[in-house]
Amino acid sequence: MGLGALFLGFFFLSCVVSVKSVEPKPSPTCTFPAIYNFGDSNSDTGGISASFVPIPAPYGEGFFHKPSGRDCDGRLIIDFIAEKLNLPYLSAYLNSLGTNYRHGANFATGGSTIRKQNETIFQYGISPFSLYIQIVQFNQFKARTKQLYEEAKTPLERSKLPVPEEFSKALYTFDIGQNDLSVGFRKMNFDQIRESMPDIVNQLANAVKNIYEQGGRSFWIHNTSPFGCMPVQLFYKHNIAAGYLDQYGCVKDQNEMATEFNKQLKDRIIKLRTELPLAAITYVDVYAAKYALISNTKTEGFVDPMKICCGYHVNDTHIWCGNLGSANGKDVFGTACENPSQYISWDSVHYAEAANHWVANRILNGSFTDPPTPIIQACYTQRKLYHKLQN
Repeated sequence: MGLGALFLGFFFLSCVVSVKSVEPKPSPTCTFPAIYNFGDSNSDTGGISASFVPIPAPYGEGFFHKPSGRDCDGRLIIDFIAEKLNLPYLSAYLNSLGTNYRHGANFATGGSTIRKQNETIFQYGISPFSLYIQIVQFNQFKARTKQLYEEAKTPLERSKLPVPEEFSKALYTFDIGQNDLSVGFRKMNFDQIRESMPDIVNQLANAVKNIYEQGGRSFWIHNTSPFGCMPVQLFYKHNIAAGYLDQYGCVKDQNEMATEFNKQLKDRIIKLRTELPLAAITYVDVYAAKYALISNTKTEGFVDPMKICCGYHVNDTHIWCGNLGSANGKDVFGTACENPSQYISWDSVHYAEAANHWVANRILNGSFTDPPTPIIQACYTQRKLYHKLQN
């Protein structure tokens, strides 16, 4: 071999070695010891069921094989979050039996709003446990945890309690705001709803600040769903005017209000990042993920998004899922369909487990988040993640 060939061979080998030596490092991941969730029925794992009338079968039977306190045939997005982080499903804070708070707690209740409402759950289904009350409960929970942990005399006594030092390392999730819009559509015109939005998103921001001031640093905040795409919005609607619905059967103006709410929420979160510089705050575009499913039901293996799996809904007779009613002079029970895995809507308001799973898969990998990072990196600010990747 000539000197030229030998040199070229050496040069090629050097390049191969150098390429191997600069292979990118694997992305850093977070180890969250716990999840603390705040929300409404989209993430309630038993709170409202423990506080008032238990949610009946066939709710829960698709996965848990019994009612589980969830408004679904199986798991919610918060359950898939727990699975992704290798944590147990969250016990509801309001549930007194069979609970374990070692790895977090769920303060969400069905019907909750961000703003306190002056009405009872027996009127329109609005929970008395607004976000303000959920934060009050969290504050008490955290203080009591420290007290009980210090008083515990054995490892067994501590085994179902959170470790006080882990509150600062936990992931704090929010999925609330849909019922604020629901109240607005019932009581206000659209201009009044818009005027109420800054106060609503500010109250959510204040809840985040409260947790931040106590050491919380990682926040995962869902925006609100496409409200007009819930089949319940079409109940008792006749002779619908042209242009009232979009091409997928969703109520246009309600979705426009939800979109405006989400814009204001995102803007407030961007501002919140400057106010809380040590916080990693992820904005999760659940609206876009759910609308992507609604607009592609056939290709994704689902039926028409306005079809309802559970309950009896024929003409203007509506018997809710799990309830007994009367139709044409006969007793009728609101049963579940045979194939819930093909339905987006479980009960005309809440999503079926298969739809929740589809959405969870898209948001947990960062496809619909700002910043676009997966949940396993949600403890890092963008600056911190950049330095982690560089070092």
